[in-house]
Amino acid sequence: MDKMAVLRWVKFISFGILLLGGLNWLIIGLFEFDIIAGIFGGMESVASRVFYSFFGLAALTLLTIVLIKVFSKGNEGQNTTKAKTA
Repeated sequence: MDKMAVLRWVKFISFGILLLGGLNWLIIGLFEFDIIAGIFGGMESVASRVFYSFFGLAALTLLTIVLIKVFSKGNEGQNTTKAKTA
């Protein structure tokens, strides 16, 4: 599998995990019920903390990917200008 295919899967999985976390927060906000805590026996359980950690890691992964794309676009413009003048 090439690097782009791996990155595509990482983005897909991260987005899915982040979507589940967002839906969990929506239900917490609307109904004051935490699905993850309800399934795994409370917010203090190890399994709940693992899932909450996955939500956070997915958010950081997607944030990193977005920031890399934003800053690499700025550099691409500079690189093409240098290539034209050289």
